[in-house]
Amino acid sequence: MSPAHHPKAGLDALLTPDNCVLLLIDHQPFQFAGLRSHDTQTVINNVVGLARSAKLFGVPTLLTTVVEERGGYILKQLQDVFPEQKPINRTFINTWEDTRVVEWVKKTGKKKIVMAALWTEICLAMPVIQALGDGYEVYIVTDASGGVTLEAHEMAIQRMIQAGAVPLTWTVFASELQRDWARTDTVPGLAQLLVDHMGVVGTSFTWEQQLLATHSAK
Repeated sequence: MSPAHHPKAGLDALLTPDNCVLLLIDHQPFQFAGLRSHDTQTVINNVVGLARSAKLFGVPTLLTTVVEERGGYILKQLQDVFPEQKPINRTFINTWEDTRVVEWVKKTGKKKIVMAALWTEICLAMPVIQALGDGYEVYIVTDASGGVTLEAHEMAIQRMIQAGAVPLTWTVFASELQRDWARTDTVPGLAQLLVDHMGVVGTSFTWEQQLLATHSAK
């Protein structure tokens, strides 16, 4: 008898450019003003790296805000990644209660949803839990999200995991999409993402390039 398939294990549990969508929720000035679980600049760096990864690999991505006329427009660095897209501006705190968002996901035909949001305990947890209940596989990008306290962020992550969500970080997302260095079309773009957004990994990579380009002394 073959073992029962576990939906969170095996090759099919990994993300690919063709099997997922990305939702970026409420990365706005008001939410950043209340962010206390992470350094603000780190979250900005990570969510922009996440968005650029999705664009590099052609993952359908939706930007959404909540009452942007009061809370502010979406982070400019995110809008610049998708300049042609007008974010869906909601009144619902829970993104998954807005039928425009749900219909957008349905039209893609994907069953894996990757989400990042401010704040983790509210604007991420609510849609994640509801989408899981609707039969979707949901992946939460913990380092591109943040809460009003470290405890609020961590408790929300635990709650979502208990509900069935899969936690990952933005570089894991990019790496799963790349998967094989023989897929050379996206290697230059991924390398640039490492330089721009991955701190010491990026600086070490540029240093290696410098050393490899150095001619031997005569």
